[in-house]
Amino acid sequence: MQNSHLNRQVWAFSLYFCLGIVVCESFHYSVPEEKKSGSLVANVLKDLKLDVKELVNRRARLVSEGTKQYFQLDPQSGNVLLKDSIDREVLCGQKDPCVLLSEIVLENPLQVHRMEVEIEDVNDNSPQFFKKEFIFEIPEQTPLSTRFPLEKAQDWDKGENAVQNYTLSPNDHFRLGDGSKNVELVLEKQLDHEENARLILILSAVDGGTPKRTGTTNIIIDVLDNNDNVPQFGHSVYKVKLMENPQQNTLVTKVKATDRDLGSNGCITYSFSQVPEHVSKAFNLNKHTGELTVAGTIDYEKEISYEINVKATDGGGLSDYCKVIVEVEDRNDNAPDVTLTSLTSPLPEDSPLDTVVALLRVTDRDSGDNGRTSCTTEATLPFVLKVSVNNYYQLVTQQFLDREKASEYNITITATDRGSPRLISIRIINVQISDINDNAPAFEKSTYQMQIRENNIPGLLIGLVHADDEDTEQNAKVTYSLLPGKVSDQPVSSYVSINSETGNLYAIRSLDYEQVKDFQVTVRAVDSGSPPLSSEVMVLLVVMDENDNAPFILYPLQNGTSPSNDLVPRGAEAGYLVTKVVAVDRDYGQNSWLSYELLKATEPGLFSVGAQNGEVKTMRPINKRDSFKQKLIIGVRDNGHPSQSTSATLSILLVDGFSDPYMKIVDTPKEEVVEEEDRNLTLYLVICLAVISFIFLVSVLVFIAIKIQKRRKFIESSTLNFPVGSNFQENCGIGGAGTLAQAYNYEVCLAGGSLNSEFRFLRPLFPVFSADPSHLLRDSRISAGSEDLSSHQAESQLISQARGAVSEDSAARSGGPGCAGNQAITANANIGQNDWLSYQ
Repeated sequence: MQNSHLNRQVWAFSLYFCLGIVVCESFHYSVPEEKKSGSLVANVLKDLKLDVKELVNRRARLVSEGTKQYFQLDPQSGNVLLKDSIDREVLCGQKDPCVLLSEIVLENPLQVHRMEVEIEDVNDNSPQFFKKEFIFEIPEQTPLSTRFPLEKAQDWDKGENAVQNYTLSPNDHFRLGDGSKNVELVLEKQLDHEENARLILILSAVDGGTPKRTGTTNIIIDVLDNNDNVPQFGHSVYKVKLMENPQQNTLVTKVKATDRDLGSNGCITYSFSQVPEHVSKAFNLNKHTGELTVAGTIDYEKEISYEINVKATDGGGLSDYCKVIVEVEDRNDNAPDVTLTSLTSPLPEDSPLDTVVALLRVTDRDSGDNGRTSCTTEATLPFVLKVSVNNYYQLVTQQFLDREKASEYNITITATDRGSPRLISIRIINVQISDINDNAPAFEKSTYQMQIRENNIPGLLIGLVHADDEDTEQNAKVTYSLLPGKVSDQPVSSYVSINSETGNLYAIRSLDYEQVKDFQVTVRAVDSGSPPLSSEVMVLLVVMDENDNAPFILYPLQNGTSPSNDLVPRGAEAGYLVTKVVAVDRDYGQNSWLSYELLKATEPGLFSVGAQNGEVKTMRPINKRDSFKQKLIIGVRDNGHPSQSTSATLSILLVDGFSDPYMKIVDTPKEEVVEEEDRNLTLYLVICLAVISFIFLVSVLVFIAIKIQKRRKFIESSTLNFPVGSNFQENCGIGGAGTLAQAYNYEVCLAGGSLNSEFRFLRPLFPVFSADPSHLLRDSRISAGSEDLSSHQAESQLISQARGAVSEDSAARSGGPGCAGNQAITANANIGQNDWLSYQ
């Protein structure tokens, strides 16, 4: 009856399993018990209709019912192998057939195949009686053919290997009954207490295995007198329901038997009859009262019912039997079990939606609503659980992943049953998110500006650019490079280089501010992903000026081949403008601010130099005691740190013939005085005209010849020794304070028709424009020059000596009243294109 009940449960479970999934295909195999670990059970390739490659690709695995795995699947061959040796009797007890249920799970697409493995019995157990000896007290008046039930031998094997027949040792009084259900002693010959008070028989149980196994027990029969009533139970079967996990000593039921005999023959004792060991451990029977109580653990998941045979024996040895059937009711005492069968971790962050991350199975050992489960996860995560077949759940992505926002997820799976109270199981799954190259390097700044001083050492570190990549590992490894470009018609790579790993910018060559003031380079940052991503940034490199250029003297020329002599009349008063020193500096800013000072003079205190404009003036009136030839050394210093300087040497000639007129003309404010002097001089001129005319004409011719010769030599020496060309234009084109930025030619003309020989005008002859119109020379006072020179009469002494000789004839021969032809003094200052200055 017990076996049929188990069979019905197995088939009901199989039918429910098949109806619960879309594709249910059962495979049946068998294996003998006691086979060694690693033994082949079956090959499933043919039944699955798959080859080995597809079996591996679909991640086939074997999921067994229960907590212990008895089989394992080799995906490389399709063989199902034994993990451990199986003892059918330990595994299934008396249940027949003994079937182990497993599932073959295939993914992509998900398929579940049922696999049933029947454990075949082998004859590895001998029949065993519950007791080594059985004692019967039989009255001697017992009628013939009375049957005395015997306890059957227990054989854990099944089928042919179980007990097939019993034999009784030869005797005169008893034989074995012919019944197939019960083993009975049948009295064939009347007992006689006086003849034989005790009989000892041997009962043997023989199974049908090969070889046959036998179990024996002794039957001791004590022959009694006058016990002619057998105990009788009120019910042959007692049925009772018991909730699992009851407390110890809980009353299950109470059995009762009666005996009509009196005295010791009517005193009944109760005992278990042929009960398995696990039953005797689970229950306790009071031998006097017949109360059946709980003695051990009653677990519905282990045993759903118990059949207990109870024997009632009177004092004369007569017995009766009844059966107690205990049906165990399920209690919600098992929380759901969450089994992770597969997990994809790390998971690429570019995984599409509905990507299967994990496959789970939720089981509950309870039954009914206690065993029905539901599974949920957190709603805030980018994952969702989808119900699959046969209590399987798929954890799939429902949102796009971003490793830069979350590099891993701890997903809490909560399984809840429907029992009362409900039980909950929690399983935490850690899913790592693997990186893809989806972020380009990002520079810390949109543009960089770096400074470097000129005349730097090659290989000097200029600065650092840095880009961060939000990716990880190789995808975040950034290398730097310079994009091609030009700086002053040369590749940018000839000026700077970059460390590809650190982003350090280095100067390759020594830079010159006067050539390159600033330039731009473009840096590219590329990661090591596939495909690589990059970004670019502009770096402005500003060259800072240093005071590395000494001032350069434009005028007077210091080439040494054609010294310049400035003429100063001996009658010059204090403040007389002798000449002007002109210098430039190729540096920039305060490094090009120039100051002038008198370093050395033949007669200290006679001349002074303007600190800002370089004008050389007299500090006191010149007298006859002063040396004819004066030598001045003018120092020019820039404002850099440290400052640089140069010097110019001036040669000044104090001419006797230029003594008094300057002051006189300055002190004569009215035009009437000039006209009166002209009338007084006319008389002297007429007298001297005849004498001087010849001398004057000869002097003029000699003077013209000398001047032509000097000019020719000066031009030749200037062409050979003075720097000419575009390089010099750079030196003098733009600069600081105290320099000339544009070229002019000046001609100073003396009025031939005036006895005072005034400077009538100072005008540019050949203006030469520099490259920068903002730096035009505004101070055109060169040597004798400013608007104040119109009142100077520096050369009038020479004319006054010949007042009597000079007439309109001399004026006509000297070029007319407009300009004193051969006596004209022309100051040529060409400071732009050719950068030279000369006097005619």
